[in-house]
Amino acid sequence: MTDTLFLTSDEIDGLATPAEYVDAVRDGYRQVGEGAPAYPRQKFFRSDPDGLFTSYAALLPETGAVGGYMYTAGFDAGNAWFMTPLFDAESGEPLAVLDGASMNPFKTGAAGAVAVDELARDDATTLAVIGSGSQARGQVNTTVTVRDFEAIRVFSPTPENRETFANEFDEQLEADVHAVDSSASALEGADVVITATKSSEPVFDGDDLEPGTHVTAMGQYQEGSREIDTTTVERATYVPDLRARATFDAGAFLAALEDGAVTEDHIHGDLGEVVAGTAPGRTSDDEITVFDSGGTGIETTAAAYMLYERAQERNLGSTISFAPASEALTGRLPQ
Repeated sequence: MTDTLFLTSDEIDGLATPAEYVDAVRDGYRQVGEGAPAYPRQKFFRSDPDGLFTSYAALLPETGAVGGYMYTAGFDAGNAWFMTPLFDAESGEPLAVLDGASMNPFKTGAAGAVAVDELARDDATTLAVIGSGSQARGQVNTTVTVRDFEAIRVFSPTPENRETFANEFDEQLEADVHAVDSSASALEGADVVITATKSSEPVFDGDDLEPGTHVTAMGQYQEGSREIDTTTVERATYVPDLRARATFDAGAFLAALEDGAVTEDHIHGDLGEVVAGTAPGRTSDDEITVFDSGGTGIETTAAAYMLYERAQERNLGSTISFAPASEALTGRLPQ
């Protein structure tokens, strides 16, 4: 039997800083950019009751881990559960199982922050955030670790939500954080734009983007849905989290393809290639860049292993046991 660590969301909450998530995820993307395997998510839908099961994975040989996410959303409970299995990349033994809910906004936010660090201008000081939910919080918490923002403007359709979000971060950060009443107002003068919404239609007009802006779009990852319009994709140096995902479920890129505005050659390189240096990052101050983030096993595995190490250092978690197949895979009935 192999003892495997189990970590609850409460144990994971606060176990690592946003900057530590960013460092771990950056290294994971570098490994994939240098050839480590990772693939787009697989999605399984059910109707009556409506529900979604999703899984994706990555193998990070230098980290020494293979793992990913498996989660359900919807169904009769109208909720979601996130499970993260983590295995040793050398022995194959199960290292840990994590309740991945509390880490989700931070590991996803870390991927966005890595992209901002690689693609935004070094002198970026103004951040526009469209969305005010948990994923938007994760993006802000991590992105402020890679740039010194002086002003952060927040828009979401519900005034109470955007005001609450802005007030929370205004107390937490040195930057001036305030809510605005439209996405166009948020974009005005913005150096970095983050979209983290449930909208299936573009949340701003690509013509409103000023030269030199970086956009991280992370709220939609299915064909037929998009947060950014064709104009934005066409104007930008386009970087998805995984190259294969751009033509698989990146709704904004697929729509631009269908409109005839771009071809597959418009994919500049994926984030791993940029981090590894096999594709260049930003090349000019006037360049518009887009990071299309749909979620991958890269940030999940990298973050999960980092949390696993932190938990071991602090003696957190409980253990569960898995029987190796050499012992349990017999096909015999119990005597």
